[in-house]
Amino acid sequence: MTRPPGVILAGGRAMRMGGADKPLLDLAGRPLIAHVIARLGPQCAGLAISANGDPARFAPFGLPVLPDETPGHPGPLAGVLAGLDWAAGQGAAAIVTAAADTPFLPSDLCARLAAAAGASGLAVAAAPDPDGRLRRHPTCALWPVALREALRAALAAGERRVGLWAEAQGAGVAVFDGTEGDPFFNVNRPEDLDTAARLAGRGDAGG
Repeated sequence: MTRPPGVILAGGRAMRMGGADKPLLDLAGRPLIAHVIARLGPQCAGLAISANGDPARFAPFGLPVLPDETPGHPGPLAGVLAGLDWAAGQGAAAIVTAAADTPFLPSDLCARLAAAAGASGLAVAAAPDPDGRLRRHPTCALWPVALREALRAALAAGERRVGLWAEAQGAGVAVFDGTEGDPFFNVNRPEDLDTAARLAGRGDAGG
């Protein structure tokens, strides 16, 4: 598979972080989103950031910023659609998405998603949680551009659940074992940022 473009989903309102601009929070001396760019960029044919609000705050990263076309902060599915529309304009067949608060993404994310996609062309990442139960991470996924009109219609009809919509499209599942730490650890709360800082300092998260 040709390397797909990547889209970093940074449109959340970060209510559990007190409304802070979470992608720009400092982690080990760099903005949180910079860690995601460093992990995802080498795997992709270009990157864009899906985000609402003033795009100038992401200017230091030199990447296109894609606002939601769907009003009302509908969540990451709207960011996926913005990414698919952007990729369609480039003639790309698919995108890989990752959340802006997942700084330890695996270095083989794109390849593993592509291998798991099957006939649907769509695949989501999954890894065991601390109790050993497999947890899907549908914001880290491979999305075929061919699904963009179906997604547009679903959003217009009120769909907001990323995982359920992906499953309904026949998404494959790329399972990561997490033996070197949770590759999809995400920063939702202030204490998560402290944990991420410790993991980044030890270099034992992700892959």
